[in-house]
Amino acid sequence: MTVLTIEELAAVLRSGQAIAGLDLGTKTIGLAMSDLGRRFATPRPVIKRQKFTIDAEVLLAFAAEENVSGFVIGLPMNMDGSAGPRVQATRAFVRNMEQKTALPFVYWDERLSTVAAERALIEMDVSRAKRAGRIDSAAASFILQGALDRLSLLARSDDLEA
Repeated sequence: MTVLTIEELAAVLRSGQAIAGLDLGTKTIGLAMSDLGRRFATPRPVIKRQKFTIDAEVLLAFAAEENVSGFVIGLPMNMDGSAGPRVQATRAFVRNMEQKTALPFVYWDERLSTVAAERALIEMDVSRAKRAGRIDSAAASFILQGALDRLSLLARSDDLEA
C-alpha cells in the first residue's frame, strides 16, 4: 500500500475504476463509494469500530466486494491548519493498513465535512436520531466528492494539454 497525492492517484487510476471514501471516527468508520465514472459519491453503511484487525478485515472485505481501487481518507486538520491527535490517529490507521493491503490511500483535508454533512441531512429533514447513524457516511461522501471533483478537474486539465 502506498500513500499517494490526489495527482498521483489520478495518474495510476484507469477508466472504470471506483474509489472509496472514509471518515475515520473513534466509534465508527463512515464509508462512501464512487460510481465507475468517478463522478458521484454515495454514502454506504458505517462500520462500527472494534479492534484494528477486525476493522481492517471488514474494510478490506468491503473493498473486495465493491472492487475498490483506492481509498480517500479524511484528514481531520484543525481549523488553523495544525495537526492534532485525530490526525495522528488517522495516519497511524493508514500506516497499519500498509501491512494489510496494496491499495493506495490519499489523505484529504476534511475540515468542515461533518458540518456540511449534518446541514445536508437537516435540509433533507432527517430526524436527529437517524442523523446520528448516517452522519459519518455522509461526511465520507463529502470527503470523497471533493476528491472526485479534483480528479475530474485534473482530467479536464490533462485533456486541454493534450
